[in-house]
Amino acid sequence: MGQILLFIIAVVVLVVGFVLVMLSREAKKHGTSAKEEFIGICKSAVETASQKEARKQKALALLIEKKGLSNFEIRKALGVSSRTAVRYLDELEREGKVEQVGIVGHAVTYRLK
Repeated sequence: MGQILLFIIAVVVLVVGFVLVMLSREAKKHGTSAKEEFIGICKSAVETASQKEARKQKALALLIEKKGLSNFEIRKALGVSSRTAVRYLDELEREGKVEQVGIVGHAVTYRLK
């Protein structure tokens, strides 16, 4: 048990060290500090998550407006790839907000639950 814990600690230390080295390299490229690089990465992640939630809410609004939509219709309305639309719809389905009607292909639509 103790050896496993030491191994996990060693891996965490290596990963943190690697991240710090990469942040320092990027900081040198941009003339910033590693802290500023880290903050920039965090801001970008927050913006991406916010954009994703906004798109999911837009998909829900479309589903309220219409009784059922295909992946294609949602993809076009959101301006995202087919795979991204599927990921959003899968998340909404796991959250219990929508349900998939049909199994595969063009016959699949989504509606509010």
